[in-house]
Order: sequence, then C-alpha cells, then structure tokens
Amino acid sequence: TILTIFFGILVLISCQQAPTNDQKEPESFNWKESSFEKEGYSKKALDSLCSNIESGRYGYIDEILIVKNDKIIFKNKYSNDYPIISKGKKGKMGCGIDACPDSSAINIYNYYHPTYHPYYLQRELHTLQSITKSVTSTIVGYAIQEGKIKNVNENLFQYLEDYKLKNDSFIQHYKKATIFDLLTMQLGLNWKEFGMSLEMDTNVSEMEQSKDWIDYTLNQKIDSPPREIWNYNSGASMLLSLVIQKTTKLPIDGYAKQTLFSKMEIDHFYWKKTPTELPDTEGGLYLNAEDLAKFGLLYLQNGKWNNEQLLPENWVTEATKKHVLDIYGDGGKEGYGYQWWLTADETPLVVGLGYGNQILVILPDQKIVGVVYAWNVFDNEAKYIFRDFVDLLLSIDQ
Repeated sequence: TILTIFFGILVLISCQQAPTNDQKEPESFNWKESSFEKEGYSKKALDSLCSNIESGRYGYIDEILIVKNDKIIFKNKYSNDYPIISKGKKGKMGCGIDACPDSSAINIYNYYHPTYHPYYLQRELHTLQSITKSVTSTIVGYAIQEGKIKNVNENLFQYLEDYKLKNDSFIQHYKKATIFDLLTMQLGLNWKEFGMSLEMDTNVSEMEQSKDWIDYTLNQKIDSPPREIWNYNSGASMLLSLVIQKTTKLPIDGYAKQTLFSKMEIDHFYWKKTPTELPDTEGGLYLNAEDLAKFGLLYLQNGKWNNEQLLPENWVTEATKKHVLDIYGDGGKEGYGYQWWLTADETPLVVGLGYGNQILVILPDQKIVGVVYAWNVFDNEAKYIFRDFVDLLLSIDQ
C-alpha cells in the first residue's frame, strides 16, 4: 500500500541520517605548546643561534619555528624594517621604496618592494619562494591518492594540446617525458638557473617576464632525453600547475583549497598567478610558518592527517628518496626527490629551500620540523643560516 511504501521510505531516510562513529567530524587540529626545557633539551645551542640572529649575522631573518611531533617547542619573530631596507634599491628583481618609476612597477614579481615581499601586503603570510615546489609535489601526491592522476609515470604530452611545439623533435621529447621527470628535475631542457641570483640572466627570470610561462618553458632548447640529466628547472615545476589543472579541472590553488588545505585546516594563503592566470607553482605560494610546518608533520606521519591517509601510502618514501644521487656532480651524496632536497647528512634530512633563505627541514628520525623565514636578497653580507640551523635541530635529540 501507499502507507507501507511511505513508512518504508521514512525508515530508509532515518537509517541514512543516523550518525555512526565513522561519520564523526574529525577533531580540529591545534598545535600543542611546549619548550626546549619541557622536552628535556639544552637551550645553549638555541640561545647561541638566537644571539647570532639578533646580531644580524644571518642577515634579515623574519621568523624561526621548531616543532617536535605536534608540539611547538620554539617560535620567535624578528622585526625587519623592509621599507627602510629596500629604500632606493633597484635592479632586475624590481625596485624598492622611492625607486619605482610608477605604481605599475609595484607588482607581485617585484622582489624588492615591501608591498609583496617578503610578506603579502605586510600581513602574516610569508613568501615561500621555491618551497612552493615541495608543497606542489605534495598536492600532486594528493591528486594521485584521489585518483585524479594515475601515477607519476603518466605521460606529459597528453596535457599539452593547447600549446604549439617548435617541431617534431620537441613533440617526440615531450612524448617521452613524464610527471616523474618534472618532479625530479630531469626534464632534459637547456635551462640556466641553479646557483644563480635573480639579478643574473637566468631562464627563471626570463620566464617570469614572459606572457605565457608554459609556452616559454616548452620551447627552450633540449639538452638530453628525459631522465638522463638533473638540472634545476623552475619551468618544470610550473608544468605541474598545468598537470593539476588538466587532471582536476581546477587551478591548483582552488583544488588545494577544496581538498588538501581544507583537510589540514590551512585557511589563509596567497598564491601568485601568472599572466595566463595559472597559479605559480615554482615560487608563488605564501603561508604562515605554522601552516608550512604542517607539511613537515604530514610527512612525519607518512601522509596521514587526523587518521586519514591524504597521500598514497608509498608517497613519502618515494618523494623523499634520492632519485637523483649526486646533484652537484662532485661525487657527493646530495640528492633530489620529488621537489625535495636530500642532504648528505648521516641523519636523514628532507629539505625544502626557497630564494632569500626560506627553509623547511624535516628530520624523520627525531620527529622534528624546522622553519626559517628570511629575506636575504639585498646583497647584504650574511652567513647562510642553513647549516647552523640544521646543527641545532640535530642537537635537539641528543
């Protein structure tokens, strides 16, 4: 009867709406507070580093953050007067206060003006520069976990239908190239960038001045077949922005906001756009230090967050593996993974690095994550903080 059917539907609806343990909202994440002393560590090395920062030995350091597991054990911000520091500064990287010809020069790729660097509109969001690459590779991992991308061996050429390549040799080159080759900087292009300042004539500075970054990258000269030679290439990282947009039907900033960032409660960020409105995945992301540290914690937890597997189970192992064993070609052990630097230290280190001395260090064995925000782009004489900072982090577990 109609009444029987009606009551049956009500029962089905009530059963579907009945809460279960599996449907519970995940708990909101909050960093716990602790300290070096509470965790049983000596403050001597920390005090020495802080004293050197305050004396200006490391140049313009903006913030230091150290976490152990889910506890913040040290955090300090340092004040740098960038309007004064940038005053009169002018070069290929932009212009500082009182040095710009007009307001159009004050834009997101002017690295000297304090409106956009190192903080976005002088707020809490700090430029990551090339640590953006490490975050981007993590988003690629999420897209694989979600089934948007099959795996890192997917061919690159299938995403290039909107771009005109120079000739058949370029077509054949990109038919051989894969997402893996982008992630590991083995695309095989003639590209000048590694170890160079943006004040120099580099491919990355040319790309940032071009109208279409993807087109610029794709039509650089070919040096070698994919996966033969490592060459640091921000254009390869930009191609990952295209891959995400093609596979998810969203720009990477929108995709991240709806998925990975949302799950990790990263609510505030800024992501630069290129002239074609493609998000800049080679250096355009801004985050506060606590949210950047969450990516370190995500890797410490093997890609899990709030007991949900956000990255493929083998992702962290593969992403932080030395797919390239000797990046300097000097017989050393400095390597490269999926947009992560892997040092020669006896204790495994996973490192994200960005222009101006942005640093994200993950120490899996010690369950430590360290963040340095800085803006050493003004030719000021300063000691690079990386080694002293890493030595501090390694001492934490002793």
